[in-house]
Amino acid sequence: MRVLVFALLGLIAVSGAWAKGERAGDFDYYVMSLSWSPTWCAIEGDARQSPQCDADFGWVLHGLWPQYNRGWPSYCPTVERNPSRTMTNDMADIMGTSGLAWHQWNKHGVCSGLSAPQYYGLSRQAFDAIARPPVFRQLDKAVKLPAKVVEEAFIKANPQLERDMITITCKDGRIQEARICLSKSLDPVPCGRDVIRDCTATDALLDPIR
Repeated sequence: MRVLVFALLGLIAVSGAWAKGERAGDFDYYVMSLSWSPTWCAIEGDARQSPQCDADFGWVLHGLWPQYNRGWPSYCPTVERNPSRTMTNDMADIMGTSGLAWHQWNKHGVCSGLSAPQYYGLSRQAFDAIARPPVFRQLDKAVKLPAKVVEEAFIKANPQLERDMITITCKDGRIQEARICLSKSLDPVPCGRDVIRDCTATDALLDPIR
């Protein structure tokens, strides 16, 4: 009986480990999430005294997320080595902090099927491939505007984008993120139904860059 109990406990432990994540590299497309830094700082970053909020960041790379056509994987088992501190520090110029770079690898990058250097390289390539509308950097005071105006600005700056390839999210009445759907080769693609959930606010707050 004792042997049987230990065997069952072993099976539970194994199944529990695999339940933490799906198979690395098995996904349909990426969602690149661009966060409006002043919003994150107002809601969370200032209270954390994040160094990101001491810089003049506008749109920063929140993450490059492997996505299924419905749902998404996370915390996938991987044989790839974790990134070094140097690697995560090198991503802070587009991600705001090295801590975010580490978190994105740990939760999402491990599901890409790529090594840490490859994942960060692809993330930077995706970030560079999408133009951030310059009009938002020209704000000198907070404004309220329809969220769809932000989407339209991105589409105008990136003619390769169509409306079903980008979504704008809000949080606490503020413009939060622009999420753009990309193929594994980083070509814009239509987003899944669980991603296209546009913010419908007509008076969302957009804080200026500090």
